[in-house]
Amino acid sequence: MPAPSIISVIDDDASVRLATNNLLTSRGYTVYTFGSAHEFLQSAHLETTSCVIADVQMSVMSGVELLTHMRSHGRITPFIFMTAFPDEAVRDRAQKAGATCFLAKPFSTPTLLQCLETALSGPGDATM
Repeated sequence: MPAPSIISVIDDDASVRLATNNLLTSRGYTVYTFGSAHEFLQSAHLETTSCVIADVQMSVMSGVELLTHMRSHGRITPFIFMTAFPDEAVRDRAQKAGATCFLAKPFSTPTLLQCLETALSGPGDATM
């Protein structure tokens, strides 16, 4: 039996973390939530995370900065970004940094699950 995928959700909005955690847990994923990029980077789950779902705009370190930091340290963990303030410049930066998906809030459950499936299936070009 394969081990369940571990998803790390990073968002400074507690209600988004809770809703995403509840959704993904109900689908059988193991989910850990973090209120900041720094909290995630200091966690024991950094090494075991199968996919990161992160808000683009967070204080101190943005989601894109987190992805860039992880890539510079050789980590290839897939990233899905979500934001309430989607604009093309941010989308371009996220995609150039290596994001699997870029989701504008609010997004549908099927859209998130499709992005997650793509991210967990390996390298791809999914961009929403």
